[in-house]
Amino acid sequence: MAIPPLVVAAVRQAWQWQWHQLMGGLGPADAEGNYRRPAGAFVDLPPVPASAGQPGQHVLIVGRSCPWAHRAWLVWALRQLQGSLELLVVEPDPKAGRWRFMAPFEGAEALIDLYRRCGAPAGTRATVPVLYDRGERRIVVGESARLIELLNRWPTPGQGVVDLEPAGLAEAIEGWRGRLQSAVNDGVYRCGFARNQAAYDRAEADLFTVLGELEGALSAAGPWICGAQLSLADVVLFPTLIRMEMVYAPLFGCSRKPLWQFPALWDWRRRFHGLPGVAATCFPDAWRRDYFGALFPLQPSGIVPAGPDLARLVSGSPGERRQ
Repeated sequence: MAIPPLVVAAVRQAWQWQWHQLMGGLGPADAEGNYRRPAGAFVDLPPVPASAGQPGQHVLIVGRSCPWAHRAWLVWALRQLQGSLELLVVEPDPKAGRWRFMAPFEGAEALIDLYRRCGAPAGTRATVPVLYDRGERRIVVGESARLIELLNRWPTPGQGVVDLEPAGLAEAIEGWRGRLQSAVNDGVYRCGFARNQAAYDRAEADLFTVLGELEGALSAAGPWICGAQLSLADVVLFPTLIRMEMVYAPLFGCSRKPLWQFPALWDWRRRFHGLPGVAATCFPDAWRRDYFGALFPLQPSGIVPAGPDLARLVSGSPGERRQ
């Protein structure tokens, strides 16, 4: 039986209205339909605590699927902070729309409980990553951009640990981080959470413009974004690019040009994934499950599609991947 055109039109209009209501909670937007990341709490960069490096004193709270938490996890791994900074993984609770602890932490069942106890303003969303001080029972910092800077200054177990803010590269690192944050890290979300075609077009164009600039920079110099030395610029790019084919291209519409058409970026991703400790921070099954299964306004069915095997994305050359 064919559905009458008036019914189709009415259902379509009702769904679009409901979609806008749902998206308002998921990803706030400005008057032109551009996604705007909400302000967080505990965003200032503090000095390195006097107790930093003391085992059992501080806890880094992360989630497997969150790219912002992933960047902090990467610095923790690359700088070998396992002995002095405990890592605690929280799990998403899609029905409640929050992060929850697998076992009560400091008396809190969910991350929002810890936020409230530590003085977060009412209405603040509890997000990962978070650095928590057990001794002082407070959140030290909860903004990933500041947290990775703090972790790069955290006491390390010995000599030879990588410095992700090398002397002489501060200006280049800051420049790339600013561009990546707006056009790439937030950019994929600006594509996926755009409220209209014009907002999507702006975000998508910005994203692929900067990816093209990265391709040029890596082709001309490299092997890392700022040249010969690994830096925080590389750290903030990796969580987005490693999720590109698995999540952002199919779900957020970031699919104009597949990454294998950026051979220098493809090789950069493979090289970064091969660094000690990086592979252990990657959870492709959790990424697909949490994005496709939890972002109801974008994927109402909740069906988690099959995705490419991570091993194929981080090995070989782009030409070999096409075969």
